[in-house]
Amino acid sequence: MIARYFSIFSIIFFLAGCTNTPEPVVADLILINGNFYTVDEEKPRAEVLAIKDGLILEVGSQEVLEQYQAENTEIIDLEGAFAMPGFIEGHGHFSGLGASLINLNFLKSKNWREIVGQVADKVKTTENGEWIIGRGWHQEKWDEPLEREVLGYPYHHGISEISPNNPVILIHASGHSLFANKKAMEIAGISPANPNPSGGEIVRDNQGEAIGVFEETAMGLIRTAYNEYLASLSQDQTDAIWRKGVDLAQEECLKKGITSFQDAGSSYEEIDKFKAMAENGEFDLRLWAMLRHSYDEMKDNMEGLPVVDAGDGYFTCRAIKSEIDGALGAYGAWLLSSYNDKLNFEGQNTTPIEEVENIAGLALKHDMQLCVHAIGDRGNQEILNLMETIFHENPEKKDLRWRMEHAQHLDTLDIPRFKQLGVIASMQGVHCISDAPFVEKRLGYERAKYGAYPWRSLLDNGAVVTNGTDAPVEDVDPLESFYASVTRKRIDTGFEFFPEQSMTREEAIYSYTQACAFAAFEENDKGSLKAGKYADIVVLSNDLIKCTEEEILSTEVMMTMVGGEIKYQK
Repeated sequence: MIARYFSIFSIIFFLAGCTNTPEPVVADLILINGNFYTVDEEKPRAEVLAIKDGLILEVGSQEVLEQYQAENTEIIDLEGAFAMPGFIEGHGHFSGLGASLINLNFLKSKNWREIVGQVADKVKTTENGEWIIGRGWHQEKWDEPLEREVLGYPYHHGISEISPNNPVILIHASGHSLFANKKAMEIAGISPANPNPSGGEIVRDNQGEAIGVFEETAMGLIRTAYNEYLASLSQDQTDAIWRKGVDLAQEECLKKGITSFQDAGSSYEEIDKFKAMAENGEFDLRLWAMLRHSYDEMKDNMEGLPVVDAGDGYFTCRAIKSEIDGALGAYGAWLLSSYNDKLNFEGQNTTPIEEVENIAGLALKHDMQLCVHAIGDRGNQEILNLMETIFHENPEKKDLRWRMEHAQHLDTLDIPRFKQLGVIASMQGVHCISDAPFVEKRLGYERAKYGAYPWRSLLDNGAVVTNGTDAPVEDVDPLESFYASVTRKRIDTGFEFFPEQSMTREEAIYSYTQACAFAAFEENDKGSLKAGKYADIVVLSNDLIKCTEEEILSTEVMMTMVGGEIKYQK
């Protein structure tokens, strides 16, 4: 009887369908004559891509054009250009990138003398009492020796002399130390009596004089004074500065082919601002953010979180950020054994493990990802141990996709644990070639060769490895990070850092697209060119799979498209 009724109803619905022919689906936009690399195993290459309502309608050959084109369909001829899913910045600091585009930027500065000159020029146009901020210096990368130094760091006197009336803060490229001039230290109350805070160091010379460099948690002594200055400004002033930076960051990312940005740590205030921007249609790229505060600040303040796909997919906050150690360049990475060039010192545990454990519990309770900054081999091992314990105690929690942010220096025995535990290695390719001049000096040959930026070992052991730049620590340019990932060669000198750990071209593209999407629970929406996903696309002047190594660096972004709309065009 059931089968009979089913047959009758099937006939009725079939006849009804015959009398109501559906309207043909028409594309809003079709990209033709493209060299599409889709990052989709089922259809890896294509020539035509159709878009409707901001989503990919179909990817394929000439038949796609014939099937979905109508009189009002816009056609763009890519003239054979290479096109792929838009780059996803897997770990950066969005408002920090914006601030770096407003303030002094030293990423390209070759020596301390150039930096002093930039500050001197800034003093000329700055009113007395106004703070001067800069970022991007790195003592290990200068091409001129310093007359006076401690651990390679400069003394404050050169800048103090040219800026007697302006407090100056110059943040290290890593973000894990800063330089302050005499005026800034005076305002902060720095004296020989100041002890080193837990997890940080006021760098001093043999006479006990603070030279002007503050590592890890010691930076808070100077930042507190700067924050007091900011508090003296009106809310309108600070809001305007912040928004200018965000707009500049968007522009910079789109110009470099980035369609989504994973922000590694924002405050409640910023999360609210980002959400409002998304809901008001003020984002030109997609932002995914990690909340970052202490456990005490967050434990009773999680209402409204997580935020997922606000503004039709333009803003999400579904993760919490913590950290366990500092950076290698500032001797802050927490190591299992002593630094090779700072004996009897194993780095900094910047956040107590108990604090990280409490934050992990908060993430578990509120269905948010835990993302932990870990650089050194001990820092990574401690967090893997913590995560393993939590996973074992909560077997009902599946597919958490917790992340190790950076995972730069690993004990070889810990490498297989990423796959075993399902922990994502959220890494930044460009850090490898940026840090290459001093990694072996810090770690020694064995640790540098087998455990530093071990992409090949992680991938061969089945781990998910994502890519990014940690901007503004590095330039946000994904092409430089892609180059680093496949060559492990410095751009300036050609120095090769253990190339056996390189990625293939295909792996490097995957790490900048689908892997990042997976690491944010967004693999169904972005990361590949597939029907139903966002039409987030970058068009490049060279085929990243087939071009030479040198051509990678000369590749230009021709077009960046987000949601089917052109947001940048060369």
